[in-house]
Formats: sequence, structure tokens, C-alpha cells
Amino acid sequence: MRLFAKNTSILSGEVDCPGDKSISQRAIIIGALANQNISITGFLNGEDPLSTLSALNQIGADISINNNEVTINERELTFSNPSNSIDLGNSGTGMRLIMGLIAGTGLKATIIGDESLMKRPMSRVSIPLNEMGAKVADSKGLPPIEIKPGVIRDNFAYDMPIASAQVKSSILLAGVASNKKVSIFEPSITRDHTEIMLKHFGLNIKSEEENDGKRITFTPGNKLLAKDYDVVGDFSSAAFLIIAGLIASDSKISIKNVGLNPTRSGLIDILIKMGGNIEIKNKNILSGELVGDIFVESSVLKGVNISGGVIANIIDEIPILSIAAACAEGTTRISDAHELRVKESDRLEAISSGLTKLKVKHELFEDGISIDGGIPKSNNVIEIDSYGDHRIAMSFLISSLKVKHSVSVDNCKNIYTSYPNFVETMNGLGLPISEQ
Repeated sequence: MRLFAKNTSILSGEVDCPGDKSISQRAIIIGALANQNISITGFLNGEDPLSTLSALNQIGADISINNNEVTINERELTFSNPSNSIDLGNSGTGMRLIMGLIAGTGLKATIIGDESLMKRPMSRVSIPLNEMGAKVADSKGLPPIEIKPGVIRDNFAYDMPIASAQVKSSILLAGVASNKKVSIFEPSITRDHTEIMLKHFGLNIKSEEENDGKRITFTPGNKLLAKDYDVVGDFSSAAFLIIAGLIASDSKISIKNVGLNPTRSGLIDILIKMGGNIEIKNKNILSGELVGDIFVESSVLKGVNISGGVIANIIDEIPILSIAAACAEGTTRISDAHELRVKESDRLEAISSGLTKLKVKHELFEDGISIDGGIPKSNNVIEIDSYGDHRIAMSFLISSLKVKHSVSVDNCKNIYTSYPNFVETMNGLGLPISEQ
């Protein structure tokens, strides 16, 4: 699937932020564990959450969806072994979290994914799960994942060698599903949606800052409570709209209902430091998560240096941040971002490849990239390969706002995994995107 974005100078309008992909998946997993009648609104009806929903139904959950509303029905039976392999499609979050759930419930299952997911590292999850007492086998660190019934240890403590919200969440879910106490230390603070949601559903979750990181402890004792859940807007999706509004020559954009969890929204501080005209209004708490409306206007950006603990906070936004850097005055240097090498694509290489096509001066490092601002004008269509990565595809479609003619991006189908209405939204704001 190839998408074509034609240059424009004006963006304007108000949009509702699509539901958060990570929160949508966590909500149905924890809701299924509760085994009570629960309604979830604002659910992201995209390929990744739908893959997770299907996986849960394969092990005996009773979940249905109507547009962006999900219904979880109480069932008589507990979870059961699936009759076929569980296919998580492109969802790394779904695979890692389902690994913890299945290990904790003592089921037997094989978990697979699409070509991209089968190349993503899973030993970071299988190792601690096996230390907990689960029986999880991977293939030299990669899927397929084979899980057999094990006995989860009580009072399991794990210090994560690499900060990862997905690893943390998988271990927590294994503890909750097996009703065993677990304590996890993360060396730097990562997104805490799982902890917030488990508290929302009534469980004993304690989070304490420790050195530069945090220790999270689940203590059994309370039953998961049936509570309806509202999914806030996905900050990672909003990031494309925010940066589009900043780099367009003449723009005023309002993005409603954006999740502003401090472990996710570090990009806002970076963009303001770069000179971005960004205002946040109408802050509120929705199902335990901070939410608000973001207003963006055209801005003159300047380069900055980005490294350290904030990288884990903005890891999914670095591709679109690289487009902002390419439009800024001066140099932006991003380091400590080696995790980008093992996403849906090698995102550092994919960013570099796209910037090369845009003729943006940059230097690639093993753990980051340095970008000299300035996208030269071109009278030709600039052809970009997304390498099947949704965030790369959307980022370089947004880059068309700063070229003279247009940008064509190959392999865009995976946009539907996280932002199924992206093309419609951008067209509504004034950026013409069409399928070729």
C-alpha cells in the first residue's frame, strides 16, 4: 500500500484523539482477568488491539466490540488452552503481555505473529517469567513462544536490566493471574498504565521511587472489581498531529482528549524547549489517567540535545520528532536510543534512510542520530520506504509539509495497527493524503 502526501502550507481544525493503543490492550486483558461484566469506551479499533482481543477470546474470554465500545461478559468457565496457535499479528505489546497472562494462568499455548513480530526480541520477557516458575520457551530469543503449565513462585523479586513497560507489565500480569506477590525494580521510570489500571480495578499496587528508578509491588488480597473503563486518547498518535501543526507554515490545530500521563508525554517538554507553540487546556482525570486538550500553532523550532532517562518516555515518538528536528534551526542530537533498533523496523536505519531521501544532513550512531535542520525544496516526488513500520510511514507523510512538491511512502498498511483514521484525519486538517 503506497500513500501520497501533497505539500500544503495551511492546517486547521479540531480533532478527537484516537484511543490509546497500549491502554486499550491492557484494559481488555485486565478486564478479562476480572471475569465480570465490564464496558470499555474509547477503545482503539485498530489491528493491534483487535489481535489482542482475538487472543483473549481464544483462551475463553467473552469479549465483543462495536466500533469503539467493548463489552466483556462474565463467563462460567476459567481460561482454557487454545485449540490453535495464538496469532498476535504485529502487536509486540499484545504478545509480551499475553505471555505474562498465560504463564500466570498455567495454560499451554503457542504464540506467533506476523513476519515483523517474529523478528522482535522476547527473551527479555521469557527470562523473568521462567525465573518466576513459568515454563516459557522462545526460539533463540524470538517467537514462536511455547508456554507450558508451571508453578509461579510467591514473593518473586526482579530487577530489570533494561527499563521496559512491557516487561514490567508482563511480570505484573503473571503475578495477578497466579495471585502471587511480585516486586519489580525498573532502573528508569517507564509508562505506568498497568499500575494505574490495576489500582483502578481495586488491586494492591505500590510504587516507590528508588534511586533513579522505581520499585513496583503487587500484593494479593483484593479481588479485581468490575468497573467500566474509559480509554484516553493516544499521546503517540497525537504526536503526529502536534508536530504537523508546529512545522506547517500556517496552522492552528486543537486535539481533544489526549492522554497526558507524565510517563508518556515527555515530548511536550522537548517541543516547548525547541520553541513550539503548545498550550494544554481542560485537564482532567479519566479512569485514573490524566487527560487534556492540546492546542498547537505554527512555530520556529530550534535544535536540542536529547538523551538519558527521557528517551524511554519518548521512544515511540522519536521517528516524528526526527521530522521536527529536520525542520528546526541548528542541530538536534538524539542518543541513548538503541531500543529503536528492535522495534517494528530498525527505526534508526529507517529514519536515516528517509532523511537521506529528503536530502537532510544527518549522522547515524549505534544508539541515536544527529540531524542538521533544513529540508531542501524539491520539484520532484520524494519516494520513501517505511519498511512496513507504521510510525515511520506516518512521520514521513507529515514531512510533506516542508517539501515543495510531495512525498510518496511505500508499505503503509501497518498504519492501521495503531491509527486507522490517520489519512482521514490529516485530510480533514488540510493535508492531502491519498492512496496510489
